[in-house]
Amino acid sequence: MRTPRKVAVVAHKKKTLGGGLDELRRRLTDHDIKDLFWYEVPKSRKAPEKIRQALAEKPDLLVVWGGDGMVQRALDVVAGRSVPVAIMPAGTGNLLAGNLGIPTDLEKAVEIAFAGHRRRLDLGKLGGEHFAVMAGVGFDGAMIKDADGALKDRLGKLAYVWTGIRHVGGEAPRIKIKVDGTTWFDDAASCVLIGNVGTITGGIRAFDDAAPDDGWLDVGVATAQGALQWARALGTMAVRRSDSSPFVRTTRARKISVKLESKLEYELDGGARARTKRFEAKVVPAAVEICVPAPERPDGEDPATDRSDASTDR
Repeated sequence: MRTPRKVAVVAHKKKTLGGGLDELRRRLTDHDIKDLFWYEVPKSRKAPEKIRQALAEKPDLLVVWGGDGMVQRALDVVAGRSVPVAIMPAGTGNLLAGNLGIPTDLEKAVEIAFAGHRRRLDLGKLGGEHFAVMAGVGFDGAMIKDADGALKDRLGKLAYVWTGIRHVGGEAPRIKIKVDGTTWFDDAASCVLIGNVGTITGGIRAFDDAAPDDGWLDVGVATAQGALQWARALGTMAVRRSDSSPFVRTTRARKISVKLESKLEYELDGGARARTKRFEAKVVPAAVEICVPAPERPDGEDPATDRSDASTDR
């Protein structure tokens, strides 16, 4: 893999990791790069414009600094392009980075950007936006909406616990779900999740067989109502497969259609979106290329000492 010579950085300036953006700049310039293009935004929803400006420079590598919301906004713009993306996980949950094995260690994350592997990943698409981790509606969407913003800034991951407790007693609406054109679920449900990876908010392993490059989206429905049933469902998911719970059903599909009894908030990769009564989601195969850790060598040798197998991982 050739060392990137033109590197573009788009950063959420309110997010922190290691020694911050000053350390990121130092570590990037330690590498043999020719041009460094630098953009900062105060909020993730301001990122798309800067991402487009960065891509206009035709960089060999796009570095995204922030949490899952920032990464989602970036990948929504990058989808379908060939530029590789390096994630600097400076957010609260860092779910995509965690699922891909990218550590919350700035030095290691930069090393992965330059010396790791490149992996083509699928994305989901809902309401005209791409997502990399999950989309959720019902309990999940309401929880994310309440936790988003100042509360998450103050409490971090505890914000999801706090708001989750507030919503477990809500009444479950009727939801109809079609997977690839066939009705799969038509009953009361408290939460619908569409996942591209296995681990979601709170470190819950929601989709045991999910992989972000298998050409499928995983679909889950939770019918738990009230604190006791949710405790049983989450307890089961903590020790066994999620679909072994009587309150959880899962499947996979390339296209998912959801019709709700009443309007509910939905979320994409931890970011709250508007209320809706229906939506469709579909998989977009091999949509983006992400820098990921090189696989461990079976003989224990550090792969950084041997670049002969560092070609792009398709």
